[in-house]
Formats: sequence, C-alpha cells, structure tokens
Amino acid sequence: MKYYAHFIKDLEQYQTNEDHLINVGKIAKDFAQEFNAEHFGYVSGLLHDVGKNSVEFQKRLLENGKIVDHSTAGAKIAIKYFNNALGTLLGYVICGHHAGLMDYGSAESGLYWRLKKSIPEFSFNQNLFQINPEILLKKMTEEVKDKLYSGFSLAFFIRMIYSCLVDADYLDTESFMKCFDLKHKQYSFDKLHLKFNQHMEKLEIEAEKNSINQLRKQIASDCIEAAYQNTNLFTLTVPTGGGKTLASMAFALNHLKHNNLKRIIYVIPYTSIIEQNAAVYKEIFGMDNVLEHHSNFDIEETKTESFSTIDKIKKAAENWDIPIVVTTNVQFFESLFSNKSSRCRKLHNIANSVVILDEAQMLPINYLKPSLAAIEELVKHYHASVVLCTATKPEFTSLLSTKPTEIIKEPEYYYNLLKRIEIVNLGLLSDDELTEKILQHHQVLTIVNTRNHCQQLFAKIKAEKNVFHLSAKMCPVHRSIVIKNIRNLLEKNQPCRIISTQLIECGVDISFPVIYRVITGIDSIAQAAGRCNREGKLDKGIVYIFESTEKYGKPIMFQNRAAVHGKAVIRKYQADSLSLEAISEYFHNLFNNEDDNLDKKRLINNFEEGHSFLGYKFETTSMDYKIIEAGESLIIPFDDAAKEIVKALEYTELSSSYLRKLQPYTISIYKQQLMSLLYRGYVRLVADRFYVLAVTDEYESYYDSQTGLIIDANEFLYI
Repeated sequence: MKYYAHFIKDLEQYQTNEDHLINVGKIAKDFAQEFNAEHFGYVSGLLHDVGKNSVEFQKRLLENGKIVDHSTAGAKIAIKYFNNALGTLLGYVICGHHAGLMDYGSAESGLYWRLKKSIPEFSFNQNLFQINPEILLKKMTEEVKDKLYSGFSLAFFIRMIYSCLVDADYLDTESFMKCFDLKHKQYSFDKLHLKFNQHMEKLEIEAEKNSINQLRKQIASDCIEAAYQNTNLFTLTVPTGGGKTLASMAFALNHLKHNNLKRIIYVIPYTSIIEQNAAVYKEIFGMDNVLEHHSNFDIEETKTESFSTIDKIKKAAENWDIPIVVTTNVQFFESLFSNKSSRCRKLHNIANSVVILDEAQMLPINYLKPSLAAIEELVKHYHASVVLCTATKPEFTSLLSTKPTEIIKEPEYYYNLLKRIEIVNLGLLSDDELTEKILQHHQVLTIVNTRNHCQQLFAKIKAEKNVFHLSAKMCPVHRSIVIKNIRNLLEKNQPCRIISTQLIECGVDISFPVIYRVITGIDSIAQAAGRCNREGKLDKGIVYIFESTEKYGKPIMFQNRAAVHGKAVIRKYQADSLSLEAISEYFHNLFNNEDDNLDKKRLINNFEEGHSFLGYKFETTSMDYKIIEAGESLIIPFDDAAKEIVKALEYTELSSSYLRKLQPYTISIYKQQLMSLLYRGYVRLVADRFYVLAVTDEYESYYDSQTGLIIDANEFLYI
C-alpha cells in the first residue's frame, strides 16, 4: 500500500509519506548540524510522521475520516531502536511536533502516557534510516554527551532539536502545498558590512563638529578592535549617550565575520525602543535585510516596499531566516522557554548568531536565573556570542558559571568624559512642593513610579502652557503623538514640562536640561539621567532625586525593594551615585537580597528534579515564563483608523493582521477594573473576544485627551 503525507485535491497531486519523511530528515539534519547534532535532527525528521503509514490516517487524509494520532508512532520506533533514554528525548520532539512539547507526567497529556497508549497499526521499514541504527545510536550518544550533566541543558537541547524538526516540517509541507522548490537562503554579510561602513563614514563628518560624537566614534573603534575574538559571553558597558546602537552593531558585524556566524539578533526591552532602533538599521541595511519582530509591527502597512520584500519579511517572522533580527525581550526569552511549535520554530536560527541584549539590566528579575542559564547554553553549546549591552552593568558574575569579557578597554574613562549631569538629592517633597519647583523651569521632565502619581501630579499643573502627561494609561498611538509634540517644542526651545511614568526612561530620544526623579533603583535613575543634557550642549544638566511624601507616590512591590537599595547608594555616593563603583554596589546588594526571587517560579527545578528519568516540564514552564504578567487588554478607539479596525472585527473573520493592527491602540488593566467599566457600559465586547472602550457621548469622560483612560484613583493601576 502507498502511504501519503499530503495531497492537493484540486490539482490531484500527492506527496508520499516516504518522500516527506526523507525531505524533513535532510532539512532537520542541516539545521541541527549548526550545533553538531545532525543525527538527532535527521532521525527526528525521519520518524516524526511515521504514524501516517496507517490505514486510519489515510482515511483521514483522503476521505476526511476521524482524527488520528500520527505522532506517537515515531516515538515508539525511537524507543525500539535507540534505547529508552535517547528514545525518550526523541519522543518529546516527535510527539510534540504539532501540539507542542509536553510535560513528562503521567496524565493523558504527558509523554509517559503517550509512549504507553494504543495507536493504530502502522507500517515501518528500517531501510528508511539509510544508516545502520547502531551507528545512529552511537552518533546521537556522542552528540548529547556534553549536555547530560544538567537537566536544564538537556531540556534546552531537546527544544533546539524540536525547533529544527518543526521548521523543517513547515518548510517541506509548504514547498509541496504551494508547489515551489525549497532552496536554502544564502546571505552576504560583506555587502551589509560595506553599507554599514559607508554609513559610519558619513557620521564621521558630523563627529568633527561635536566632542560627544568624537567619543562615540572612539567607542565604536574599541568595539571593532574587540570583535576579533572567539565566540563568548561579552559585556558592553557604555554610558547613556555613548552610541551603543551603532557601536554594538560594529562589534557584531566584525565578530560575525571573524567567527563565520550566520546572523545578528538585537534584543530590546520595549517596543518604544525597538521601532526607533529598527528604523536606524533598515535605513543602513535595507528593509529586506532587517526583520522587526514585535507585537506592534505590521508588515502589510509598509506600503512603499515591493511584494517580494513584504513576502520575505513575513516568512522571516516565522523562523528568523534573515540576516538581522530586531526583537523584544518578550519575544526572545519567552520563545526560549516556550513549548509551542510556532514560537520554537525560530530557535535553531539563534545558533551561530551574535545576540545583542540591549539594556541588559532590564532582564526580568523574577526570571533572571533561568534567563541567564539560557544565555549560557547558547554560548557554551550553540556557537553563539551574547553581548550584555548596558549603561549600568549589573553584577551578574555570581549567577554565571563563566565571567563575561568586557568589550570596552576602560569603561571608567568614557563615564568620566560623558558625565553630562549632576545628581542632587532633595530628600522629602510633597506634590505641592514639587509642583512649585517644576514651574520654576522652562523645560523640565518629572518621572514618577506609578500611573496614579503621574495623574495626580499632572492635574496640579495642567493649566500651564505646554504641559504633557505620559503613562501606559494612554494607548501607544496617543503616546507617540505626545512625544512628537514634545520633541518639536524642545527643538524650538519652547516651554515644555512633562510628567511621566518610567516608560520614558528607556529609548525615548529626548533631552531636557533638568529632570526630577522620584526615588527608585539606581539603574532606573541612570536611565532617567540619560534624558538629561543628552548631547552635552550644557556644561551640566541637573537630575534632582526626591522621595514623595504622598501615599500614592510611594514605590510599590519590586520598585520598593529597588528603591531601598537605591536610597542607600545615593546616601553613600552623593553626586557620584551613577559611578561604575556605585552601580556595581547597588546590583550586588540587590541580587544578594533578592536571591529567592531570581527564579521565583522555580523554572530551573522543572528540569532538574526529574532529570534522573528525563521527566521534564516543558508545558508547565511555557505557561509560567511570562515576562509581562497578563493583564486584561482594552482597545481604545483613539482615531478613525482604530474605529475602522474595530468595525471590521464585527464582520470579518479574525486574522493575525487585525491583531497586530490593534496593538498600538491597546492598554492593559486589571480584570476587576475591566469588569467595572463593562458593568457601567463604558466597555463593550466585540466578536466575543475583544474588549473595546465604547464610543458614546460620554467617551471623553473616561478617556481623556491628555491623560488617557480615567479610572477611580482608589483603584490600583498597572505602572
């Protein structure tokens, strides 16, 4: 009997299952070869759809019969030919290639149960291997032996093999269904390197006119000089305003060429920064060489690009097969801990890459230990270099098994030369006292810890000219408009006073002569200081630190713990509170006191506790590793474009395109807040899925054109 994997009904074209298995095996082998695991990739591909060699599946495929488990069969074959241990490792990969990597467990959804369950009778010919199974067993044992010491390391390896398999499966299936020849893409970084050098040469002309640009040029030169090292874990410690975006890329391009790596992945904490940095890289390298991958980006809105470029970027978003990826912490790290095929598909393409973690001090502290463990796995076993790029280098050394190599020869030298601000501690201030001080300045930025404080303080001065509020109560489109207005006023030297939450601290390229910052961690204070005298046009900008006497002005949750250590450092170092020594002491104290919270959900234990019997918890870990703990999403119909999208949702089948288009109009609030708004008729449910702020005569009473969503001040709000 001939068994088929796929068929195109209209064209009456069939792909035999043997052809599909061999194709996927070869592709997965090529992918896994990048980290010396080609035999694992090969066998997983050959066995993943063996269960399609059954009468029951053929009825399902050709006659629309009942659903059939076609993945467990390959796992059973793996156990039979490659012993219980290697068979179990392959079993995770093969059984999960559609539904996702599962927990071992003993429940019906676990691998233990899957390996024991009854399945339809299927056909298997050992000749499919084309290599003696005993030789394959020896080869796979060799490929995995350096991961055996650690459950976390071995589970990471399983996830990487899984990535190779699911990407290979997608690609071969798509190639058949869409009738095109599958070709491996080749990229020339020589051309991209040339484009980058040409861009930097243009900047050198400007550098002659500005002392800070001269320093940025010198920092970039240091990065290029340091690039000619083997793959490793690096730190790039450059003060805010030192040109990290271009300097880190200079390192990455030269380091990639020296080590024959495949791509550059630039990872950024917030979407507010990613759009800015991605725009710089697209201008330099061209849009078809740069993938901007985050929730707010919609390639279909890029009207100026050709259809071929748009199609290329869409496909690259699925598996990161593109020279340069610019993405977020959420996308990068949640994928590394995911169990889903759609998110894991890209992982094998992180091997043999330069990964730049911008603002590395903002790695999620509750997941710091597992996140750093994943970074070390990439460096140790997957021929990747990772650069922890930061203005405030956190003391990760005690949490790492190897000490990172600093790229900059003398970070202190640049810190001293780029010291553009003075820190002044004002002590306790009420909002009335703070307001009086704010109004004395022509241009001033005030940053507080919570949305509530931001709204209360703004209310005291909003009657003044050119006063702006910024917080996550405003949808991203609204914030972007306000920031554009702020930049315009600053350029024209017009009066400009801002009250903001900490969202302005990272990546928003603006510069004020004076900043007021409520007490918090030293890393956040340093980020705030990065918005002060950014281009060095003043002898010294001033950053005033204060502690609010208002109940709603106090730091909350982790902010409070960070503020305690920040206050101690400010008290000790005074005006030098942002020195490298002070920053080092702050992080040392913070991490020593937060040890229990650095892996708050005990994710590493999910792979260590059951390691002796390969009993891992992939699904549990995927659900628990969430950098942004889920709030409830509320869509704000802020402009006509948003209203049209909402209207389309009511009459059109949902698509990922609509979801992306809605992100810039979405804010997060607590469930009880959402339910309260829904009960009062201020929110409506669209398409049984989306909560949308109602557009009525009262719209302006609960979404303010200056401050965004209005909620009772007594209700707790996201920061």
